[in-house]
Amino acid sequence: PAKTFLTPGGEIRVGRSVPEHCQIVGDVSRELVQRFPAELRSLFPKGTPLVAALHDLGKVSPYFFEKICRACTTRPPHLPEWKALNVHLESEWGGHAGVSQVAAEALGASRFIPEILGQHHGASPPVTGMRADSEAFGRQPWQTERERLVQDLMERLEVPSWPEVTSAAQARLLAGLTTVADWIGSGEFFEDPTLGWQGQVAPALEHAGFLTPTFRKGLSFEQVFGFAPRSAQTQFLDAVSGSGAYVLEAPMGMGKTEAALFAAYQLLQAGTARGIYFALPTQLTSNRIHQRFNAFLSAILDAPEAHHPLLLHGQAHLLETDLGEEGRPGGAWFQQAKRGLLAPFAVGTVDQALMAAMNVRHGFVRAFGLAGKVVILDEIHTYDAYTGTILDALVELLVSLRCTVLILSATLSRSRRAQILGTSVLSSEAYPLVTAVPSPSGVIEVPLSPPPSREVSVHAGPDAAAIEEALCRAEQGQQVLWVENTVREAQQRYLDLAARAAEVGVASGLVHSRYTPDHRSAREEEWVALYGKEGWSQRPQQGRILVGTQVLEQSLDIDADFLVSRFAPTDLLLQRLGRLWRHSETPRPKSASCEAWWLAPERDQAVEAPDRAFGPSAFVYSPYVLCRSLEVWEGVSRVSLPGDLRALVEATYEAREEAGPMRRWQQELETGTVKRTGVQALRQLASLTLSTEGVTLPDTETATRYSDQRSVEVLLLGNLELVSSTQETCLTTIDGVTTSLPWHRHRLSRKAWRRLSLLLMRQVLTINFADAPEPLPLESLKKFGLQHCLYLGPPNQSEAALRVALVGPTGQLYSPFGKPLSGLEYRPDLGYRKTSTPGG
Repeated sequence: PAKTFLTPGGEIRVGRSVPEHCQIVGDVSRELVQRFPAELRSLFPKGTPLVAALHDLGKVSPYFFEKICRACTTRPPHLPEWKALNVHLESEWGGHAGVSQVAAEALGASRFIPEILGQHHGASPPVTGMRADSEAFGRQPWQTERERLVQDLMERLEVPSWPEVTSAAQARLLAGLTTVADWIGSGEFFEDPTLGWQGQVAPALEHAGFLTPTFRKGLSFEQVFGFAPRSAQTQFLDAVSGSGAYVLEAPMGMGKTEAALFAAYQLLQAGTARGIYFALPTQLTSNRIHQRFNAFLSAILDAPEAHHPLLLHGQAHLLETDLGEEGRPGGAWFQQAKRGLLAPFAVGTVDQALMAAMNVRHGFVRAFGLAGKVVILDEIHTYDAYTGTILDALVELLVSLRCTVLILSATLSRSRRAQILGTSVLSSEAYPLVTAVPSPSGVIEVPLSPPPSREVSVHAGPDAAAIEEALCRAEQGQQVLWVENTVREAQQRYLDLAARAAEVGVASGLVHSRYTPDHRSAREEEWVALYGKEGWSQRPQQGRILVGTQVLEQSLDIDADFLVSRFAPTDLLLQRLGRLWRHSETPRPKSASCEAWWLAPERDQAVEAPDRAFGPSAFVYSPYVLCRSLEVWEGVSRVSLPGDLRALVEATYEAREEAGPMRRWQQELETGTVKRTGVQALRQLASLTLSTEGVTLPDTETATRYSDQRSVEVLLLGNLELVSSTQETCLTTIDGVTTSLPWHRHRLSRKAWRRLSLLLMRQVLTINFADAPEPLPLESLKKFGLQHCLYLGPPNQSEAALRVALVGPTGQLYSPFGKPLSGLEYRPDLGYRKTSTPGG
């Protein structure tokens, strides 16, 4: 037996056999490859279905056999019993996946294949030095049975020999295919062993979201977007000639998004790409671009209504598709952030894409999901050395997987552009600019036609004066944007402004990352709409002040009359200026002028003691880069955009010898201190996270952005109560929605579980590890039945990866068992915060 089967009545019986399940997965993998455009199928080696089929070779072992039998409600009478076997010992070799790896090695599988089989549950098993004919694996008789299974599957799948995998990138792709095929082959279409499975492969793939879309051919740019392309957009489209890497540097508001999407359309209709993944810096920006992305899809798809539930990012995709075993509610891949990588079209974060190149659990599934697609990496600028190292590795991997990588940036230095593209032969200082490395051609640099320039006045001042200026301008009817560098500072600034603003009839709002998805979405819809084109008719009604963090500086079509920003590196300040006077048609009060205020310290004070001068910002950004940026902006009272953009960025980041205190901060940036990790160490740390043939780490143990503190997910609820009489948990959201969570999976349909899971996922937020409630034992959370809806972590983990807290009437947080969590609160207006530390 390979599987157990849960009957509608809740009974667990023996499911499909190992040969049958393996053949199903082999056929699923074959069909998945067939759904790639013909030009991309050569990414996979001949005989690929055999690799996917043999993933469960190791289920032919006494320990797994006995585990299946003991898992049944009633032990099958026709199967033998080994009472002396301790089935928990399987964890010592990674379960049946470890047996698959050592068995394949012993049978002479070609390079990479044993590791692919061993990793199909997401991580490499600990089998170094173990032998396939050892006592633990049943000695030679069981290995002989495994050999017979290999021969049987070769005949069934008509693959006469082991495939040849030619590179580590191809192995990563094949590992991802194998895992996804296993998930689908273990799903609802194949669970019941009494039913035939032939003919179910195509429906199962379509139900999992693997549609093959068709496109309207020959559309013009104007037909897709409703306006004619600008000269720079046309020049970019001419430069994109196929798979490879392309960097488009252009100012904010020039239409980089539309240019990238139309380039993708041209590749899709030509059959040289199979989908689009649009990667943005933050979840806020990825949520807001859905409308534009969906309008684009509706324009290019042939009969888009037929693809609606699968092609539009969001809840519809999760409700109406089933990815099989790992993608069910409670599985690690149920969440949309991961599922989007596998969908034909999706918007997501750059972090999810970065993990395709990292040594994280199921990183190779992400690589498979992106292979052959147009991957748009938006708002790429001077990420720190840690994330930059991973980004460079991602671009290299994607190019090897025949992706077209479109890298969009308004603020990229020449040295950083060269690093991303893996080249040193860049010469152009033009701006805007396309730099192309189409496979296998050399580097091409194409200057673009610059857009009309606009002048921005800039002024540096203290906080107190900026508060008065913001209130004064808002009283005059202006729409003010205030950007802070940390959530804590944004919350405090909002508290400083909100009461005074209300007294003078000014609206105020707060946007950052520490809200539940429901609350964050509501705030986004309200405030981004008010500051965007759809809010033009409401702008004259009253002045407004919107306070937020870096989520407001990227990929949002918001337009402020006046900007106040905490000082930050030059490229980020320029990003923030892109939110100021964005559209000439925007209605503005007569008193408004295109002006920004920087909340910046005196340069001498900053150079002498940056930690004190910059405050918390010195722990978000490098003090050396902040001081260099301060030097560049000193004395600047007017900026011409985009004319001055390239010069400001290059002046900030060009290499030079330093003296005095600046030499100290430069050395700190390079080599680090006790308080900060230097560039050299960050690059080394990042290199350790990149994919190798070694042990794969869980997502929670590897980060795409360097921080001394990792992040954790917290589920916030109003109430959580066990009801033994009905064997369910009664739970209430913080907005008062009450529902029941059964303790047993068979009591709800699959769609009902998905609906319930989505409700709970909208109550989860991500916060710093240090600010989180204490973890609870995994078994404690399982008592509530939460494992049926949310991923709590791997089963061999004693503590749950998910934290849970209850929100009291005043915002005070409590444990699920009623214990007050001192210093932690959640308020719908402020979000999650820790109040027991200075400045809270």
